[in-house]
Amino acid sequence: MVLGELNFVAVIAAAAVSFIFGGIWYSALSKHWMDAAGTPPGSFKDSVGLYFVTFAAQLIMATMLAGVLLHVERGGVPHSLRTGLVTAACLWFGFVVTTMTVNYAFHGARTKLTLIDGVHWLGVLLIQGAVLSLWGGRA
Repeated sequence: MVLGELNFVAVIAAAAVSFIFGGIWYSALSKHWMDAAGTPPGSFKDSVGLYFVTFAAQLIMATMLAGVLLHVERGGVPHSLRTGLVTAACLWFGFVVTTMTVNYAFHGARTKLTLIDGVHWLGVLLIQGAVLSLWGGRA
């Protein structure tokens, strides 16, 4: 993957939109998430650093997804919204939810937490796949 070939405006937009989705997701499910994680309310009051790390991670994810979509396109698969969504879902199923499930199982995390976080990451990747596909991941 040649980074210069990526549309970084689309990558930043994909990261930003998925970051906003995460804020909405966890705001709506905050009580359920805190209960499942065993986290007391107010634990993240001064957590600017956590949000920075989250956005940076989503920026890296969007960059890598744009690169994967570029490789898929080079392999002969047409650039489309469907391609972006299917690729994102496959990456989530093959890498994200599988590793997350193993880690959560070994940590003894509740199934509820795995579901809340797992579906969040599915949403992140689907949103990024959609933004990159609709905007165009190529410079």
